[in-house]
Amino acid sequence: MSILKFAAAVTLTALAQTALHGEKRCPGNLPSVPLRVLQGALIVAPVTINGSGPYDFLVDTGAQITTIDSRLAEQLNLRTEGVTGVSGVADFGRKNFVRLTQAEIGGHVVNDVLAVVDDLVQLHHADEKIRGIVGEDYLAHFDLLIDNRHQMFCLDATGTMAVEIKGAHVALEQPYGPDHDMPFTRPLVFSARLGGGGNALLFRLDSGSNAPVIYAERGRERSVPANAQILKTSVNGAEQGFAVLEPQDLDVGSQRVRRVSFVQPMNSAGAASVHREDGVLPTALFQSVFVSYQSKFAILVP
Repeated sequence: MSILKFAAAVTLTALAQTALHGEKRCPGNLPSVPLRVLQGALIVAPVTINGSGPYDFLVDTGAQITTIDSRLAEQLNLRTEGVTGVSGVADFGRKNFVRLTQAEIGGHVVNDVLAVVDDLVQLHHADEKIRGIVGEDYLAHFDLLIDNRHQMFCLDATGTMAVEIKGAHVALEQPYGPDHDMPFTRPLVFSARLGGGGNALLFRLDSGSNAPVIYAERGRERSVPANAQILKTSVNGAEQGFAVLEPQDLDVGSQRVRRVSFVQPMNSAGAASVHREDGVLPTALFQSVFVSYQSKFAILVP
């Protein structure tokens, strides 16, 4: 799950917030989810929790579990049920979790949703109105479309969009490591190659991040150019460094995403577990992203 990854992303782009009004229709003439956009790409949607709200939540396909702000959890009298590990791009911690009887976005209801309780300090630096993060334990009940070109977000439990949306299917793959030890849901992972060729790399598709990330090579350090710009941020009192790499093309199936500027974590905060993929790609890199959780494929339009 990636909660604190947003802390690094905030330092990498200028902050901008846009409210969007008026109903837009999804493929198959389905209604879209009301939203506003943070930093020009991150989706903030109204979420009703246990019949209360709605509250502003960040929609995050890179998070395996939903997160709720600690003050909202207290306001709704949610009872702590245990503690779980929480990891991000370069950090790790342990947080309490609760169960939400019901979560609803735009009429799409999911019962019995697990949620981590967190102060969301870094996220509140960007937008103090955000009260939580919608993760895959909610999203995986639907097909979803993130249309960045038209600033539209769609959820569908009927299979209508899967029929209407055309394009090459990119298979969702198994992340590194055994399947049986993954909590909650399987992350959205697919393979791609850097433009120069070489081995296929696994990337997590992440709507909750606005910076492409590539980790050190598995088993050894990935080289960083001596003249690379180093960005630094602080998470929970620990300093993290990120090297900004030279832009390079990325091949996803038969399609090429031009001049992707990756950042590489130079250190980690906390006892972070081994990453289940080689990097993270924000959904903002694409004009549109369609994901069929049930059929395990994505349609990506560069």
